[in-house]
Amino acid sequence: MKVRKKSAFLIGGISFLLLQTIFFAAFFLFWRDVSSEEGDIQEKSTEALRPFMPPPQETKPNMVLDRFGEMRADLIARGTEFLEINFSKDTVLKYENGAVVKEVPVLAQGDPQGWGGTPAGLYEVLAKYKNAFSDIAQVYMPYAIHFYGKYYVHGEPYYPWGEKTGADVSGGCIQLQDDSARQIYELVGKGLPVLVVDKENDGYVYDAANVSSPSLVSAAAYLVADLNSGFVFAEKNSQDALPIASITKLMTALVVAENVDLRKSVEITAPMLEAYGETDGLEEGVRYRVVELFHPLLIASSNDVAEAVAGFLGRERTIRMMNEKARAMLMRDTVFTDPSGFDPGNISSAQDLFYLARYVLNNRPPLFEITKGDSVRSYGEVRFPKEDLWNKNVFSADSSFAGGKTGYIVVSKHTGIFLFNFLTRENEMRTIAFVLLGSDNDKLDTQRLYAWLQQNYQLSPSYSL
Repeated sequence: MKVRKKSAFLIGGISFLLLQTIFFAAFFLFWRDVSSEEGDIQEKSTEALRPFMPPPQETKPNMVLDRFGEMRADLIARGTEFLEINFSKDTVLKYENGAVVKEVPVLAQGDPQGWGGTPAGLYEVLAKYKNAFSDIAQVYMPYAIHFYGKYYVHGEPYYPWGEKTGADVSGGCIQLQDDSARQIYELVGKGLPVLVVDKENDGYVYDAANVSSPSLVSAAAYLVADLNSGFVFAEKNSQDALPIASITKLMTALVVAENVDLRKSVEITAPMLEAYGETDGLEEGVRYRVVELFHPLLIASSNDVAEAVAGFLGRERTIRMMNEKARAMLMRDTVFTDPSGFDPGNISSAQDLFYLARYVLNNRPPLFEITKGDSVRSYGEVRFPKEDLWNKNVFSADSSFAGGKTGYIVVSKHTGIFLFNFLTRENEMRTIAFVLLGSDNDKLDTQRLYAWLQQNYQLSPSYSL
């Protein structure tokens, strides 16, 4: 009798677990569907550009990742009218029916090293103003074309008293000579696609002869690729969308850095502190600046700080803008559901995360400087000393480490983006990304891929002094 009761109990327990699993799977799919449909008109600006997205291509080792190039080629092949801003050529080009009808030089652009990098990606003309005023810079911008957030293409800015600034670096907008700005202004209309290319792939080719496959790597998906050439050394399931955990915080910081005046501060409220975990020094009722909050966010991977950072724009608006930014960056397999990554609904692919790493390195490098443990003191002191923060980016002590972000929740296992600088046989420095999802041990998996890369491609670490 006892055996029968025990068997019935076990069967009932298994049935309950099965029903629970089905419920959570259905909830996860529903959550993804709902979150991907949210957003207001301006923040969903590139939603209309989805028909322009080229279909994903199969990824194989030794192939080249170049979504910007693919996007340009696809727009040209379709005969789409669009504007291209190309910083490798320092030009703005207007395309019609597959041909360039106007090309003008860029006079000034943003400085990525000082937080002012011009955002790359696929956007669209949101509005046009013959004369716009910048509240941040306190200057007028003639023939201004608004394409994303606080970013414009415009003519030579001038002060309210009429004097031109004469600046050779912008805060992130694209400056043209007045006559060039007027010509482009007259050629574009609202809704026109705007493709901003930060860097063309540099075409560096590696010798791929007699290369063995990586072994003993536990990750469910991974990608090892050169950030400047797009050359893929190794990959496994790199287009599979999987939970990314705290890698999410990199996109949270990116969106806030691009849409908030970094001089501003936010007051910590009780709901922000309800997130999982606790950060020393973060106190209710105290105001903190954007930049200083980025340190515990990206070094200690603090969840309550993620909620605080999202408070600058509003939590739900921040999440919507993270999804919008992912689409603009051509991250096809990515969905965000919270600002910290604690929710398993935050998903992406190794290939998408490669483009996130590439974007941050080229457009917002101070974020990676912070992940290395460097103090970025723009706009004042940081009240979170790095000595008091546990750096969860496991390679931060390695001087060849160029930045990255780790993550972990039970559902995702260990996740990570790790960038390292290597020297080729010709003594040329290359930055290579290691992206892992669903890893039993992100550090060990990366070390094995790192050793495999050195052995098969004769690369050596580039250590900084």
